[in-house]
Amino acid sequence: QVQLVESGGGLVQAGGSLSVSCAASRTIFSNYEMGWYRQAPGKQRDLVALITPRGTTDYADSVRGRFTISRDNAKNTVFLRMNNMKPGDTGVYYCYVRIGGNPYWGQGTQVTVSS
Repeated sequence: QVQLVESGGGLVQAGGSLSVSCAASRTIFSNYEMGWYRQAPGKQRDLVALITPRGTTDYADSVRGRFTISRDNAKNTVFLRMNNMKPGDTGVYYCYVRIGGNPYWGQGTQVTVSS
């Protein structure tokens, strides 16, 4: 069974920076796509960023150029660095790993950007 534990998040002012990280319970990182979704109140969960086993990254248009996803396979951890944050970045950020086409989720961490 895969367990993903997010950390980081919190409250930041618009224009500020924040990082979140996600640690997996076992060594799976190097083999699977991982990434982050976020869910704002009353809205669906949307993809923010992903990173493939080869390290290829992709981002939602709304965060491209401001957010950076990275992974440390030795530590079974994926990171999301968020810069120049906007109130629209507010939401619960969920880490995921995609195994066999199915996503496995972390418990989520709240990120709030004040204007």
